Amino acid sequence: MQAGENHAEAAAQVSFDASCTDDGFLGGRLRLLQPAKGYRAGIDAVLLAASIPLRAGERALEAGSGVGVASLCLGSRVPDAEITGLELQHDLVRMARENARRNDLAPRISFLEGDIGAPVRDLAALGLEPQSWHHVFANPPFYHPDATAIPPDRGKAQAHVTLGSNLVDWVRFACVMARPKGTVTFIHRADALAGLLSALEGHVGGIEIFPLWPAAGKPASRVIVRGVRGSRAPLSLRAGLVLHGRDGRFTERAEAVLRDGAGLLLDQPD
Repeated sequence: MQAGENHAEAAAQVSFDASCTDDGFLGGRLRLLQPAKGYRAGIDAVLLAASIPLRAGERALEAGSGVGVASLCLGSRVPDAEITGLELQHDLVRMARENARRNDLAPRISFLEGDIGAPVRDLAALGLEPQSWHHVFANPPFYHPDATAIPPDRGKAQAHVTLGSNLVDWVRFACVMARPKGTVTFIHRADALAGLLSALEGHVGGIEIFPLWPAAGKPASRVIVRGVRGSRAPLSLRAGLVLHGRDGRFTERAEAVLRDGAGLLLDQPD
């Protein structure tokens, strides 16, 4: 399917039944459909979107876009930029396109059905030209099938477990698609940081590691990792973001990102 056909389909209203929920993101600024069962996006997608240094006139590509939460949050924050999401699961692509339409973000934000492990020529045929994106970002599956129980729900299994592609494949895709000096950004488990850094080695430089602390004094559960294609700058460990205060509520800075749609500057002290 060509890009023009994708835009035409995105413009057509799609009906979804009670198997979906209608959820608010960014303080209700976005209303997004999600499957009632299976994988459901949460704050990881919002935090990832907030960390992308997208500017007006630039192009961003999300790998594994699901129902479009991260791409649509990013597009809501940066209104004069083009964003494309690539997703393997057909039903999620349909839902993402409907989410873009119902939030008046299509066709500037579009979603394609495809596999990040496909040959470059097939990706180019979809309209995904290598080395043409200012920013590439992803929230890849977190777990290896040998290390975790595979969820019975097929969609949830594909979102959580590396059934077809491993982390190296995700990094390779991102680095092939990013233009020189473009950024590559991942959100992942903190205990998988070594594997992610190993996969990024030789592809990007100027790597920034940004821990996400559940609360002060607690180990980070997630990290945002960003690198620049072709950079020779050294690795930096940033202060990160504390998500919850002593009262259990989101901290002021986390609230600004999750509710108000603020950007997340990785080099800003918490």
